[in-house]
Amino acid sequence: MMKALLSKTVGGPDSLVLADRPVPVPGKGELLVRVLACAINYPDVLIIEDKYQLKPERPFAPGSEICGEVAGVGEGVEGWTPGDRVIAVTGYGGLAEYMLLPAAKAFALPPDRDPVQGAALLMTYGTTIHALADRGALQKGETLLVLGAAGGVGLAAVEIGKALGARVVAAISSPEKAQAARDAGADETLIYGRAPFDKAASKQLAQAFKDAVGPDGAHVIYDPVGGDYCDPALRAIAWEGRYLVVGFPAGIPHLPLNLTLLKSCDVRGVFWGGFAARFPDRNRAHVAQLFRWWQDGKINPRIDRTWPLAEAGEAISWLADRRAVGKVVVEVA
Repeated sequence: MMKALLSKTVGGPDSLVLADRPVPVPGKGELLVRVLACAINYPDVLIIEDKYQLKPERPFAPGSEICGEVAGVGEGVEGWTPGDRVIAVTGYGGLAEYMLLPAAKAFALPPDRDPVQGAALLMTYGTTIHALADRGALQKGETLLVLGAAGGVGLAAVEIGKALGARVVAAISSPEKAQAARDAGADETLIYGRAPFDKAASKQLAQAFKDAVGPDGAHVIYDPVGGDYCDPALRAIAWEGRYLVVGFPAGIPHLPLNLTLLKSCDVRGVFWGGFAARFPDRNRAHVAQLFRWWQDGKINPRIDRTWPLAEAGEAISWLADRRAVGKVVVEVA
């Protein structure tokens, strides 16, 4: 038997229950993975409340991103042996001592890398390299404005933006988070207030964005926040700039489309999961680049806090309350 933190009913993090479950048996094309660490991401907040597009049959364990150790190999699987370390985006199931993983979704963790950091790599950095390189076409010397720059994807955007040669302006909500963004390489930081904003506050924030990015505007805006921050940021975009829609923890914004006409700019959605499913070879090339940058010290997943499996509901709450500076990780083994 194994321990798993289960969602048995629709609810928040306090509805999760630690329970015993049978250890699963790998089928064709599958790996049985002993979970070492599970990173918490915003979909984990939504999935237990039935607000995410993926709705697993209950009971299920949330946990969308893991680092683990291969414990069993199913029929037809090649290239993996028990004891190999693996990282993967799982969708759900990571808050358990063991889980099944399609071998095609697994990446080998380099031997000298920390498994807690490994658990925190793929979703944030995979999303961000796809966003900035593929969707944003970020070029050396351009200005990148990053909203929510002290969260997991925000810090990844700061680091990858610098690795691609951009000038990076990091927008965050506190001096502590500003320091984290500077530590990640941000050239400029801007501290904004908490939404909602009235018309005057929105106008003031737009001017602050314009002042921070400079007279030419931001060539690429990376927005994993949404809500009332979108309109002021869009007003600071450059001519033919690219606005990247990454997430909506502050709410789904309503874009003033007249601004897209006046700036001749693009609004581009970023759905990394769909990209990885449609173009697995391109995604694997991105992950290989991430490993090289990690080895060279150009990226370094920042871990805000860790929790044990029994207290993983607190980790989900910590992320939902937007208190994390970097990634939140549950140490399972």
